[in-house]
Amino acid sequence: MNQVEELAAKVLAQADEIQRLRDENNRLKGEQGKPDIKPNTPPRQLSSEAERAVPKLRRKRAKRADLRIDRELVVPLDPSALPPDAQFKGYQPIIVQDVVLTTDTIRLLKAKYYSPSEHRTYLASPPPGYEGQFGPGLKALVLTLYFDSGMSEPIIRALLTQAGVQISTGQISNLLIANQERFHQERAAILAAGLHSSPWQHIDTTSTRVDGINQQCHVLCNPLYTVYTTLPQRDRLHVLDVLRGRTPLSLRLDASAERLMRLMDVPARDQRKLAHLPRDQDLSEAVLDEYLATYGTGITEQRRKWIKDSLAIAAYHAQGEGPFPIVDTLVCDDAPQWTMLTEAVALCWVHDGRHYKKLEPKLAYHRQLVADFLKEYWEYYRELLTYREQPSTAEAERLRKEFDRLFAAKTGYEALDERIRITRDKRRGLLMVLSHPELPLHNNPAELGARRRVRKRDISFGPQSAGGAAAWDTFQTIAATAQKLGVRFHEYVRDRICQDGLFPRLADLITERAQELHLGASWKPASSRPAWKPVHVHCWHG
Repeated sequence: MNQVEELAAKVLAQADEIQRLRDENNRLKGEQGKPDIKPNTPPRQLSSEAERAVPKLRRKRAKRADLRIDRELVVPLDPSALPPDAQFKGYQPIIVQDVVLTTDTIRLLKAKYYSPSEHRTYLASPPPGYEGQFGPGLKALVLTLYFDSGMSEPIIRALLTQAGVQISTGQISNLLIANQERFHQERAAILAAGLHSSPWQHIDTTSTRVDGINQQCHVLCNPLYTVYTTLPQRDRLHVLDVLRGRTPLSLRLDASAERLMRLMDVPARDQRKLAHLPRDQDLSEAVLDEYLATYGTGITEQRRKWIKDSLAIAAYHAQGEGPFPIVDTLVCDDAPQWTMLTEAVALCWVHDGRHYKKLEPKLAYHRQLVADFLKEYWEYYRELLTYREQPSTAEAERLRKEFDRLFAAKTGYEALDERIRITRDKRRGLLMVLSHPELPLHNNPAELGARRRVRKRDISFGPQSAGGAAAWDTFQTIAATAQKLGVRFHEYVRDRICQDGLFPRLADLITERAQELHLGASWKPASSRPAWKPVHVHCWHG
């Protein structure tokens, strides 16, 4: 039966390859390949939401309880339509919501004085937010429509034109990108507060394009914030760049770096060539590149990268107190770029379970084996959820033994057995929750954060400059964080533009909520933890 499954998979792969070669042959002849027509049947769903769902008691609340009443309108009743004995009994209130879309064009009269003795003219400055041709209301609306509501610049211009505003797409682009330094600083403060709020962080990446060039959007988050960072790649150095808040890269040769190089299979002969490099002090990237150019003869490019990775990670963990604290644990999938960066990696159960859904057995017996195993898989997942609510040492030990029993199974279906073995090898990351019950069992928050960028990318394709990429990162960070904290993005942005100070900083709200939630209650204080020591984890280089 396993041979049948193997041959069936091979036939499908060969059919795809044959069709691809036929399409390429037709294109070389000046013709077209087979059109990619989607079938009427919906694609196979890989989501595990139905299997892992836990029923929750939903409490109904008044939908309009928090509505602010702007004005009251009395609706009279014609007395001629009433009988003679009709008596007035008051009013029946009905809530009607409406939006007023109109212009508020202002003619500013700025006081002007001239001093003959100084030969100088003094001119009053406009109120905060009224710099340029547009006021704070329109500026905040454009930012809201583009970054929070996902509208494109032409659609925003069409809406504003209908309201009577005279504005071009170029002016809209300037409102989105230019003179946003105060918001860039706000993003940096959100990142610092978010990293301080918990010792663990979600992380994920998604592709994006900047001026037509492929780049990567890194999503770092926890329940209180989400930060977006667009970088050229998604390797370890760029992930470290995200965790360090894009501060200048430091490198350090010490015992931790040497252990990391051994774990990354850097040969001893290459490590000996670093003997003249200064030890136990921070170095710049330029110093290391110059040193390797002089003494690194024979070291391949890949090994140079591993050496730089090792020294960068060692420097990250040797840093003192700063605005961006060291992350203890990353909650993520099993991609290789996350490994060895932090003390631990907590792996996503949903991502692991998705691989079982990708199995496509052709025989009914094998399909039943997969279904039966997935049933046990998600039952164990729900037991972990229960443990998070009421953790205990005895229950943690029982769940470890149950994991060993479940993932030691041999079903006879080779593809399923291989998948079970891979999950078993990830035991340490998948069971991290038994040591730290605050840790979530999945990486859905980071994936949902990445989806916000994907939806924006589908509508607006991508920023056309580095300044545009910075604006995307900054305002998507503020929008996503404001949503998690229950702050209205439009009102918050307008408050910052007008410099009214009516809303506290999002970074301050993150710090306040973190003290209430205790997201790192099971972790020891950083000052009392042992020195960081890199450990080998599965599949570090893929």
